[in-house]
Amino acid sequence: MKVRACGDRAVLAEVDDIGAVLGLYAALRQSRPDGIVDLVPAARTLLVRFEPRVISAQEVTVLLEHTAPAPVTASQADTVTIPVRYDGEDLAEVAERTGLDVPGVIDLHSAADYVVAFGGFAPGFGYLTGLDPKLHLPRRAVPRTRVPIGSVAIAGEYAGVYPRSSPGGWHLLGRTEIPLWDTGRTPPALLAPGTRVRFEAT
Repeated sequence: MKVRACGDRAVLAEVDDIGAVLGLYAALRQSRPDGIVDLVPAARTLLVRFEPRVISAQEVTVLLEHTAPAPVTASQADTVTIPVRYDGEDLAEVAERTGLDVPGVIDLHSAADYVVAFGGFAPGFGYLTGLDPKLHLPRRAVPRTRVPIGSVAIAGEYAGVYPRSSPGGWHLLGRTEIPLWDTGRTPPALLAPGTRVRFEAT
């Protein structure tokens, strides 16, 4: 692990993989020391914001270096079930490129257990780990200028759901009606880091 300063109120822990990020994130959430203001996971990093009047950057660094990753279990994170109508524009192409048929793609996608690794791209967009390796495909060569809200998609090692209409280069498998981002909800994002997710064909 490498820990780098990010201004005078945050440090960035760089680790080997997303599993290590989630483990570190889970451990610090279980027992958050005084002075730790926020934890922001990403693909290979964990940003730790702190209050310098309570805890120093050096103390945060030592804390990170001596924190054992915790498993992300069902007791530590809610499970969200997302109903999906598998009628995406790229479903047939994904089946062809992966050597599967359409029902096979749907079965693999809906059978997996996912965990929200981190958020990004747009408010409410969660990058979900757990996608079956048979469905790993690079992003589209030519992104779409408009992806419909609620589109369920895959790209690389991740699955995701578009919380609003936006440009995007992921492969569209289907769509859901569940709101991913709601400012009247606490927290607004349905898919917060650490949340377990299941997709259910409807």
